[in-house]
Amino acid sequence: MLPFLQSKKFSWLAISSFFLFGLWSLVTQEPYWLIVPFILVTTIPFVQLIVTKTEYLYWLLLITLPLSTEYNFTPSLGLDLPDEPLLILLSVTVFASCLFKPSAFQFIFKSPIFRWIIAMAIWMCISLCYAPNQWLALKFILAKIWYIIPLVFLTALIHQRSSNFRKTALYLCIPLILIVIQTLIRHAFYGFDFVAIKKTMGPFFRNHVNYSAMLVCLIPVGLLIHHFTQDLRKRNIIKIGISIALMGLFFAYSRGAWLALLAGMIGYYLIKKNILGKTILLSIVTIAISLIVLMNNNYFMQFAPEHDETIFHENFSDHLNATIGLKDISNAERFHRWVAGVRMVAEKPWTGFGANSFFNNYQPYTAAAFKTWVSNNPEHSTVHNYYLLLALEQGVPALILFGGFFIYLLLQTQQLYHQFQQNYFRQIALALGVLLIMIASLNFTSDLIETDKIGGLYWLAAGILIGLKYHLQVEKESVAF
Repeated sequence: MLPFLQSKKFSWLAISSFFLFGLWSLVTQEPYWLIVPFILVTTIPFVQLIVTKTEYLYWLLLITLPLSTEYNFTPSLGLDLPDEPLLILLSVTVFASCLFKPSAFQFIFKSPIFRWIIAMAIWMCISLCYAPNQWLALKFILAKIWYIIPLVFLTALIHQRSSNFRKTALYLCIPLILIVIQTLIRHAFYGFDFVAIKKTMGPFFRNHVNYSAMLVCLIPVGLLIHHFTQDLRKRNIIKIGISIALMGLFFAYSRGAWLALLAGMIGYYLIKKNILGKTILLSIVTIAISLIVLMNNNYFMQFAPEHDETIFHENFSDHLNATIGLKDISNAERFHRWVAGVRMVAEKPWTGFGANSFFNNYQPYTAAAFKTWVSNNPEHSTVHNYYLLLALEQGVPALILFGGFFIYLLLQTQQLYHQFQQNYFRQIALALGVLLIMIASLNFTSDLIETDKIGGLYWLAAGILIGLKYHLQVEKESVAF
């Protein structure tokens, strides 16, 4: 029994509410007022139960993150179940806890990560004011809020205890590896056919891109679990799990995920050598020069594909050959939308077209030379580049803020890796850096930050970094004494 339910305060509250609302019901001659005290009496215990068991709900959220499925209640209203309702519930709980006990969140409020998030939130609100469809933009902001509050703030709070880092890793990896096993078994019945992969991952993932993206991002987490496991039998089990994950990644047939794995391996080296910052700067300069060259005298038109040659290949080797020759339909359609996206940014560089507005606005900005067989976009998918998506929907300032925040997170992982004395925290920082580099790579050809799977991992990583900063401060203070 919860303590508050046994207290005199609860008894007096129940009696008073029944008396007052009963009296008001007599005065107004409206019997419906009698429902209110029943709602109060049943809601208060439920709220207190949630508050006292918040951490249990948090662990349940992590378990359901790989297992969730998309469900559309109406054509315009959809949720990821069951993780999104849990996110909303935890957001309300964290917000209430913050109001009643703000001192517990002081180390979070002092974090630069918190200030970055506030800056991005302010710009989202500014862009909302200029959005043609403000309801769509508002839905975007609300979704951001209930992702950030539990996955950043609650994660930081819970990871003040070092034992919770391992718990987090296990609660994410175990459900995912079970999904990989069932996917491989189902895929085997189709002879691991390239086209058949789409039929084997439901209902947990919409497509092989989302599936392979989460899988590749959790491989460094699995390696981290293996690194800190001493028991030989358990280490062997983890090795089997990692082997299954790599097999699942191979048979997912996702080129973006394979490139992300390569990017993660390079990132591992860059963080250890403490040259990640220089590499990021070089990459930004290279991208900027490339864009200038492509846009100069419309040089990008040289890369327009042959419409009749750009088709879907059912054989994976043909698919790879078409990729190398810039003739596969998925990449050709990406170019089609990227051209439109860049033109949209040029049209409204400061405030953009509004969040969730790409599909409704991009067709007039496309170039006919890049049109493919799937340019009618029956899935209503977006521009397939998250950085470009931010710029065209919320303006270049949104891209600068997000890009600056992402770079800050990456540099923080490198800094923490080289500042920690304890190897345990050093390896966690390194694994987070690799994971974030993989996410950065994936979002050049997709827009996965807005999905619960990759977006969840991204904001979770930000929260864990706040927790790591707390442990670094504790370590420095213990060394000082």
